[in-house]
Amino acid sequence: MLTTYTVENGHLAVRDHVRDAEALRRAVWIDLLQPSLEEEHAVQAALGIEVPTREEMQEVESSSRLYREGDSLVLTANFLHGADTGNFGSTPISFVLTATALITVRYATPKAFPVFTARCQKSPALVSSGDAVMLHLFEQIVDRLADILERISSDMDRASHNIFQRGVEDPANKRDRNLKEALLTLGQVGEVTTRASETLLGLNRIFTFVSAEKAMAVRKENQGTIKTLVRDVRSLVEYANFLNSKATFLLDAVLGIINVEQTNIIKTFTVVSVALMPPTLIASIYGMNFQHMPELEWTFGYPLALGLMVATAVLPIWFFKRKGLL
Repeated sequence: MLTTYTVENGHLAVRDHVRDAEALRRAVWIDLLQPSLEEEHAVQAALGIEVPTREEMQEVESSSRLYREGDSLVLTANFLHGADTGNFGSTPISFVLTATALITVRYATPKAFPVFTARCQKSPALVSSGDAVMLHLFEQIVDRLADILERISSDMDRASHNIFQRGVEDPANKRDRNLKEALLTLGQVGEVTTRASETLLGLNRIFTFVSAEKAMAVRKENQGTIKTLVRDVRSLVEYANFLNSKATFLLDAVLGIINVEQTNIIKTFTVVSVALMPPTLIASIYGMNFQHMPELEWTFGYPLALGLMVATAVLPIWFFKRKGLL
């Protein structure tokens, strides 16, 4: 889908499925969401630029993601999407900055895009120029990443509470359920944090490249925004690294607690096995089919054998309990 954004008479004009070359040239922001070949050709013919294909956007080398093509900058990075729904993933998005407009090419919709569009409806000044749109859109993406990392921190605090505080007070079955939930939470946290870090890394590379080209690509009044974005991204990278370390610690703690629980279960089975060995030996002896076994003719032979089995079972249990093994 092709959507154009233009400021007309102080108001934001949003149009879908535009094909007219003159209308495309007047647009300040052209958003291509899962574009068709026809839409790509229309933009290329109207603006005289090459729109990156999906295959080109997926290339990982830096020279294929950040480069100058004539008077245009082509910037591509992977962005986190779907963090709210749980169906999260990373998608490459390309930003083509020309002297008059910004073209975005994407195949998914991170939440920052509709939020930024709503902001533009209230403040059309955000769409004053292509570089302004790009930088303000990056600001929205950074704000969105900050919100995601804050939510992840809250999830980890809740998991930590379930592991170290409620785990001591809860019964065994509930404690096991809490540990399982903590493992699932930490798995999701690790996945989202990793993808958020990937997004931050891509943004950092974009800002470094744009800073080197800002004299030609960014208007003077917008150059201060780049410095602010660089500082914000660096702080979020540090925070994401902290969350990764915390998630690793909590994961190790959960696995350690599970190992302790398993050790206790194995220890209990070991003690029971040892306690049952002497009674089993006695029963085996008196189960042998020898012709001359004087105890078989005793009046109290049977109760005596039962008593010996009970005594030899109780004594090991008493010993292990005294030693603190039970």
